[in-house]
Amino acid sequence: MMSSSFLSLVLSLIYFVCALLFQSSLVQATIEDLNGKRPAIGDCIQIALRSIFPTLGVGLIVFLAMILGLIVMGIAGMLVPIFGAIIAFVVLLVAGIRWLLGISVSVPVLMQERLGMFGAMSRSRALTKGSRWPMFGVFLILFLAALAFQMMFALLIGLIVAFFSGLSTVALIFGAIGSVLIATVVSTVASMAIAVAYVELRQVREGTSVDELAEIFS
Repeated sequence: MMSSSFLSLVLSLIYFVCALLFQSSLVQATIEDLNGKRPAIGDCIQIALRSIFPTLGVGLIVFLAMILGLIVMGIAGMLVPIFGAIIAFVVLLVAGIRWLLGISVSVPVLMQERLGMFGAMSRSRALTKGSRWPMFGVFLILFLAALAFQMMFALLIGLIVAFFSGLSTVALIFGAIGSVLIATVVSTVASMAIAVAYVELRQVREGTSVDELAEIFS
């Protein structure tokens, strides 16, 4: 039992690191593409590896903040049953969205400006100030599109299961492959959106051109 739990934890950590590395590499690739160049996979991964530990730190802070929010909501629910949990949920949801939008371009800042974990988060908050709710609208549209895509896939899986009169090996394999593909597509779109947002924010606030950004990345 212990060995199985430990193996699951190790696999989860490996998946988490690989996902962050993949997303960071896409940031570099997006910058190169915006500059009219063909991104080199090796160079993108190399640049992402330079910032892997600060990137992991940002991811860990986000995870701990979510855990803290759940704890606060639970305490509020115990102190003021029903309404306490609802009020805490609404307050934490709004505050959490604002905070996440504020640090949403931390990874591009880490790779681009190499300010360190906390410096990148502070810089991200400065760049996104005044633009967070428009960014929220864009990310919300992407989220709803991803949700619709996942619902369509779930419906397709349901039809396959019904066609084969219950769960079968074909349905399970198709479902597993489809889930991985959907997760990859969603992660890719989200990473590209964050990279584009960073470029746009710097262009609007500082007049930094795409050429200058790509030159710093190289």
